[in-house]
Amino acid sequence: MSPITRSSRAVLGASVAALTVLAATACGPDNSDPAVAQTTAPTVAGSATGKPAPFKLPTAEELKTWKFEDWDKWAQANVITPAVKGYWNLQKLLNAKPKPMPQPPADPTQPPAQPTSAAPAQPTATQPPAVPGQAPSVVPAKPVAHPFAKNLHVNGKIFFKDGNEDYVCSGTVVSDPANPGKSNLVWTASHCLHGGKGGKYYTNITFAPAYNSNGLLSGGKQGDEAAAEPYGEWDATAGMVSPQWTAEADPEKGGPWSQYDFGIIKVANPTGGKSLEETVGGSVPLWFNAPREQLSVTSYGYPAGKPFDGVELEHCDGGKPAAKPGEPSRPAMLAIGCNMTGGSSGGGWYATKDGKPALVSDTSIGNNANTYEAGPYLEDVAAHMFDYFTKKSK
Repeated sequence: MSPITRSSRAVLGASVAALTVLAATACGPDNSDPAVAQTTAPTVAGSATGKPAPFKLPTAEELKTWKFEDWDKWAQANVITPAVKGYWNLQKLLNAKPKPMPQPPADPTQPPAQPTSAAPAQPTATQPPAVPGQAPSVVPAKPVAHPFAKNLHVNGKIFFKDGNEDYVCSGTVVSDPANPGKSNLVWTASHCLHGGKGGKYYTNITFAPAYNSNGLLSGGKQGDEAAAEPYGEWDATAGMVSPQWTAEADPEKGGPWSQYDFGIIKVANPTGGKSLEETVGGSVPLWFNAPREQLSVTSYGYPAGKPFDGVELEHCDGGKPAAKPGEPSRPAMLAIGCNMTGGSSGGGWYATKDGKPALVSDTSIGNNANTYEAGPYLEDVAAHMFDYFTKKSK
């Protein structure tokens, strides 16, 4: 068993009551309503019948102008249920399926991608696509050496239940400006938290930082929960995904919603002790509206689809990301060559800001050939959502 005792997953009183932004057992707004993308700000004003009017989502352009109170109205439609005590054991952790990365729609201007070979040629990672619309050259993922350097303990695996199946994604401990040095926040992809249009939030969401950091499960070795989870399991007590994801997304396919495929959870120490940031020894600040032309990125994650086994933290030195266009009213995604597979979804994309690593995206979509991956560009919508979340969950 893990040396960290799993305490009861009781709702954390006022902190959860104050921040009801992740529905694990109840859906949010009625996403089947064709009027979800209306042209007015969100409202809960009374209707002619005297009952509250249905919550309506704005267009993508209007979402950029949402204020704190608008995010607050959106959040009121959601609530979280903590993970069931003792749900996750080593067998479930090891058997959890990788959450597939949504597949982008076919691009008629681009020739079909060729599958990666067992030993792909080493490309030049710093080169963007030479032809507009052409995917970046594949970059082979490399495992992080054991034991992990201390600054890499911010990376981890996110486990969750979708229906009757257990799944796994990746996530990153990010800095909390409302709680400097004591963050309990984890950044990931929306599709690792919510089932998209007509769906609901997943259940039993938990974060395992620095998973297998000492390599005790590597190479098929047998171990216990302490080997897999050196810091134990940190259950989500609150969370949020982008409103457009819940209104539009097909979680198996890439589309305009992928341009907002980001999410965040707040977690709790299983022993009630120090914060997540204090426990793992650090966090990564988020860099919103980062200048694209200055970026050179490295993506991290725990790919579990073949040929990977989900045990190793892998990274792709993607260099300068290409712009992957989509819906013109939304920011073009960042794209890099990388052969990581499902399970790496939600993993952090790092760039250097003022000489230190900062998070600029998360793994969202990839193609069937596993030659490249793309993540959302984090601009005003992501910044406003994060600002609301940190202030409300303080």
